[in-house]
Amino acid sequence: MAFNKETGTLGILQYHINMVPGDVGEYILLPGDPFRCDVVAKYLENAKLVAHKREHKCYTGYYKGVRVSVVSTGMGCPSTAIALEELANIGGKVFIRLGTSAGLKPEVHPGDLLITTASMKNDGTTRMYVPECFPAVADLDLTTLLIQTAKELCRDTPHAVHFGITATDDAFYAETPEWVEKLVKLGCTNVEMESAAIFTICHRRNLRGACICACSGNLNTEEVFFGTTNGITPLAIEKETQVALETFYRFDCARKNGTLLKAFE
Repeated sequence: MAFNKETGTLGILQYHINMVPGDVGEYILLPGDPFRCDVVAKYLENAKLVAHKREHKCYTGYYKGVRVSVVSTGMGCPSTAIALEELANIGGKVFIRLGTSAGLKPEVHPGDLLITTASMKNDGTTRMYVPECFPAVADLDLTTLLIQTAKELCRDTPHAVHFGITATDDAFYAETPEWVEKLVKLGCTNVEMESAAIFTICHRRNLRGACICACSGNLNTEEVFFGTTNGITPLAIEKETQVALETFYRFDCARKNGTLLKAFE
C-alpha cells in the first residue's frame, strides 16, 4: 500500500516548512519572496520569526488582536502548493496571496493594486488536483472584503484598485509577445505565477483563499522596469500589506458576527 501523503502528514512536523501545529495562526499571508515577510512582520504586534527553511520563511504575530502569520511560498505553483498544503496541515484556514504581478489591461499601471476573482490555469500543478476544465476561483466572502477594503484604504492615494481574472503562468521567460496578446484578448487583468494553485487547493480542502498583487509593470503597454529602478512597486507592496491585514481583521469580525456566506470550518 502506497503512503498517503494527505493523511500521513497531518498534525506533525511539516517537512518543507519545518513547523508544527501552534506555530501559525488561522490567518496567513502568502508572499512569494522571503524578504517580503520582513515587510509584513513590522505591521504585526509581537511578531516572532518561527522558521526559515528553503524558500519558506515564517513570522507569527497579531494584528488588532487577530493571530496572523506570514509565510513565503517561493516562485510558482509547485512550491506554493507545498507550502499551502503543509500550512493547512498545521491549522491554517484563511489565506491571502500577497504578491507582485504584471498588468495586462491598458488602464493598469505600476503601483496599482490587482485583486484576483478567478485564475486562468496555465500551470501544471493544478492538473494534478483537478481536471483541466475545472475553474480556479477565489473565495467570495474574502475577496469581496478584500476589494472593499482596498478601495477604502486606497482612496486619495496613487494606488488605483482593479479586480478581475488573472492568468497564472508557469514559465516567466516563455511569455512571448504573442502569448501576452492572447491573454489581453481574453480580457485577463494581470498575470502572475501562484494564485491558481492557492484557489484550487483551498477549494479541495474547504479553506478560504484570495489574492492581491502590487502591479510591477504592464506587459501590454510595455510599461516595464527591467534593468532600471522601480520606486513605486515597494510603496504598493506596503499598501497591499495594510489592505490584506485589515481584510483579515474584518473577516474575523464577520465570522464572529455570523455574516459570512457559509459556515467557517
